[in-house]
Amino acid sequence: MWHRSSAKLQPISKTTDCPTKSIYHAKQIKRAKRCTRKLKTYLGRVIRDIERNCPESDHAMDQLLDISTQIFRQKRNDKNKVYSAHAPEVYCISKGKAHKRYEFGCKVSVVATSRGGWFLRAMAVHDNPYDGHTLSVALAQIERIAQKPEHACVDMGYRGNGCDGDVDIHVDKRRRGRTAKCLWRWMKRRAAIEPGIGHLKREHRMDRNRLKGKAGDCINAILSAAGMNFAKLLKWAADFLRLIFNWLFGCQRAFLVLPTN
Repeated sequence: MWHRSSAKLQPISKTTDCPTKSIYHAKQIKRAKRCTRKLKTYLGRVIRDIERNCPESDHAMDQLLDISTQIFRQKRNDKNKVYSAHAPEVYCISKGKAHKRYEFGCKVSVVATSRGGWFLRAMAVHDNPYDGHTLSVALAQIERIAQKPEHACVDMGYRGNGCDGDVDIHVDKRRRGRTAKCLWRWMKRRAAIEPGIGHLKREHRMDRNRLKGKAGDCINAILSAAGMNFAKLLKWAADFLRLIFNWLFGCQRAFLVLPTN
């Protein structure tokens, strides 16, 4: 990331007539390993050259210089670190899974129906908040665009959500306990959203966002959910047309084999 920041600063400094010292990197493996320890020094040198030679720079350079300075000064155990030079809004999200402990990006709040798995809401949430703190905003949006739900089934990450309202919040648990059987059956239906999220990531481009900025994250999440809903509609329409064609073909065959007097 130090090399990435210095590589982005140097072309801009050339366009604004701010001379900086050239930095060369070795191509051999052993020498490259030794040079990686000097990348932070190189980044600091580029930052100081720009600050000394360009006291009055444009907005784009000031913004990139602030990001590079934050990358240069941040420590390993600091909070709110910058993980990407071209996308500083990226956060480190702890997954808590053995095969993938961390993901880098932003959270997306997804709401789906209990029947059919139709997505009603897909909104990018920045600043890496606690999952339970996003529930009230999601329910308010669902009430505004569709109708007020009576029940909401969420996973265990929403424990302690503090959501006060007329909607009954059912947090998933491992054992049924004293939960009614009919309610427990609906709570287990919540797991059906997991493969839907997997389809959003792998088939509808939510896994890697190509749009820039926080607005690009929000647009990509909405378009991914809308694309999956449209795919379901197209599948339903294809099945409906297939039934009509089969019925017409069956009527035509029955008409052809009618006996004549």
